[in-house]
Amino acid sequence: MRDGVAARLLSRRSLPRGALLGGLLLAVLILALCFALPLVWTADPYALNPVSPLAHPSARFPLGTDEIGRDNLARVLDAGRATLLVAIPGAVITFLAGLIYGLSSGLAPRWADAVLMRLLDAVLALPGLVVLIFFAAILRLSTPSLILLLGLISWPPLARLVRNETRAVRDRDYVQASRQMGAGLFHVATTHLLRVMAPVLAVNFTFLVGDMVLVLSALSFLGLGVQPPQTSWGGLLESALQLVALDPWWLILPPGLLIFASLLSASLIGQGLLARQGGGR
Repeated sequence: MRDGVAARLLSRRSLPRGALLGGLLLAVLILALCFALPLVWTADPYALNPVSPLAHPSARFPLGTDEIGRDNLARVLDAGRATLLVAIPGAVITFLAGLIYGLSSGLAPRWADAVLMRLLDAVLALPGLVVLIFFAAILRLSTPSLILLLGLISWPPLARLVRNETRAVRDRDYVQASRQMGAGLFHVATTHLLRVMAPVLAVNFTFLVGDMVLVLSALSFLGLGVQPPQTSWGGLLESALQLVALDPWWLILPPGLLIFASLLSASLIGQGLLARQGGGR
């Protein structure tokens, strides 16, 4: 009986560590593939090989070629860099925008907080993906504008979370004592509030990176994400599915698996951090 209880407790304690470690290792592997492997595999992702269209994987082309003979391994690596160089900065912008708005609302007087929250409710009512598709369709997107678009559309849920956490902490005794001793709002936010919210913010940032990869892949799948001649994993997947009748599995599987691996990595890291917080309590 005791052995069974001990085994369950051990599995609960080891699962967070295993999930977190697995997610971190997977993230390092994805980053190494996208940023380190191109230093070894130096094939040009845009070079045409007209005599080798839709070639199966071989020693010369480990992931085969596309319909106009481009090296698919080089294109997958190039698309990975393009995807992550949009998704990670987009997550940073989303994080900062949500953090600043949430802290501003949570620390504001009640009337200002009410106004800011009604504005936030109005933004949250908008379907995010539809808004992204709308702006992506009417604007000529470059990488910087795409980063800004992703970042400035996705911040409201985090802002609501930060505001609620701020309202819950701002009336605690140590915060009130700091205010009475002359501390300003910026000092209170950076010294007290962010320290308390740091674990929750870390978890949400990891989920944001996964969300950005997924949203960018969806936009690129619709032809509205990373623009040619560059491409992203979603763009590669869309191009490959246009040739699905020819069964080019070597064009479909790599970008699809890398999208899945990125989402799995973010989910494992986030769940591992959440479980460690729960175990710490």
